[in-house]
Amino acid sequence: MNTFESWLLFIIIMIPLIGAALFILMPKDQKDLIQWLATVLGLITMVLSIYSFAAYSHNDGGFQFANSWIWLELPANPIIGQQAIQLSLGIDGISAPMIMLTGIVMFTGILASKSISDRPKEFFVLFFLLISGVFGVFASLDLFFLFFFYELSVLPMYLLIGIWGSSTDFKTFIRTKEYGAMKLMLYLVAGSVLIWISILAIFAEAGLGTFMIPALAGIDFTTTFQLIIFPLVALGFGILAGLWPFHTWSPDGHVAAPTAVSMVHAGVLMKLGAYGIIRVGMFLLPEGAEQWAPVLLGLGTVNVIYGALSALGQRDLKYVIGYSSVSHMGYVLMGIATLNVIGLSGAVLQMFSHGIMTALFFVVVGVIYERTHTRDIGVLEGIAKKMGWVSVLFVIAGLTSLGLPGLSGFVAELLVFIGLFQTYPILGMLGIIGAGITAIYILRLVAKVFFGKLNEDIWNNLLDSKFSKQPDSNYWERTSSVVLAITILVVGLFPFPFIEVIDTGVNEILEAMAGSL
Repeated sequence: MNTFESWLLFIIIMIPLIGAALFILMPKDQKDLIQWLATVLGLITMVLSIYSFAAYSHNDGGFQFANSWIWLELPANPIIGQQAIQLSLGIDGISAPMIMLTGIVMFTGILASKSISDRPKEFFVLFFLLISGVFGVFASLDLFFLFFFYELSVLPMYLLIGIWGSSTDFKTFIRTKEYGAMKLMLYLVAGSVLIWISILAIFAEAGLGTFMIPALAGIDFTTTFQLIIFPLVALGFGILAGLWPFHTWSPDGHVAAPTAVSMVHAGVLMKLGAYGIIRVGMFLLPEGAEQWAPVLLGLGTVNVIYGALSALGQRDLKYVIGYSSVSHMGYVLMGIATLNVIGLSGAVLQMFSHGIMTALFFVVVGVIYERTHTRDIGVLEGIAKKMGWVSVLFVIAGLTSLGLPGLSGFVAELLVFIGLFQTYPILGMLGIIGAGITAIYILRLVAKVFFGKLNEDIWNNLLDSKFSKQPDSNYWERTSSVVLAITILVVGLFPFPFIEVIDTGVNEILEAMAGSL
């Protein structure tokens, strides 16, 4: 590993932080300059995140690009010696694809935010802080900093939704953006409390004087301790992953958020929850994971069926995608709970696939909403005749969601189903039923909204006058969508390089679990 690679993860985390600082110093009336700086920094970060995945050696495995800096030395203990909290960074086969996912969603989200004219300076300060926190969670090898970055990634969401979001206002259904922001914050803070309690309990019980995850993984915690702490970890992180019945903040948050924030929210933030269950729960508390796996699997199955049925009954395009995310995160939870290589690898690949797919969904819906100022499925109909590019891209995302072969969703769900049928075949059948329901609501949505009969009078009344000559997507929106669509196709057609990397991380966790049981 050369010097550049040893600093790579630190650079990836710091670019958004430096960007946020630069935005603070810039005059707020320089809107074009702010947009261009955000785009350049986003592009650099995406390139570096892709490099971190491409340069990861699956033959060597383990944590790579590792580096560590002591942040705080605690008073020496006569029994355990020197204690310290370290900013320790490194990625394995599980976190490497998540770093790349974050970089891609960040850049495409910035492109989709070109239309933001209301205080773009403050928007990008908060957006870049959020992204830096996400990178930090995936790269941290120290539980203290993992939690620090976790909070940094969650807290800006309140302002991003509350200020730049939008409210839902149907005749029979009203949800304000303030409601969505507050509900999200209350749920996630509650989850954070459980996570922090769990981290402090693990630190105290281990008695090593360190929060370092590799060191803590070598501790054989008592069975009773693991049985008590694992559900706290799973619930704390599971709330962010949309775990039923603590999922209700998620669709409301999705719908209220502006396009770029919805992309990051569903595409990346929900993955932090699943990642935390794997990295902290399974890696450090293997016996607890084994004992509580059936419960996690059962709740994940409810996620799949409930989320799909709820999506089936929605009128708002964003609510359809919001509940679809709850359903698809259920596959992730089910794959984690299989505790076998195929199922867990499928769960990680599903995290990546769903992140890209959902980001593409939200770009398309954002374009439609900006042109028509409505997301009402009962009003929108036949818009493929006016918005060809948008329709094609939505269909690609929809077919990925229902698991069409050749797209990323098929490979990920196939692995999860194989893992399920090896361990819990009955629940595997329920998962397939959930996929069938997904196909129903996606195909029905595509048929009505995009390929139904266009009512010219209604369309002309809906269309914003500034888009009257060109209602379809602009250059930046199209570029953002195409990057995401190409990623879906690459993973779907050439999944082996991704699975090869993911398997290294999955195998190490399961081997560590086997050695502890």
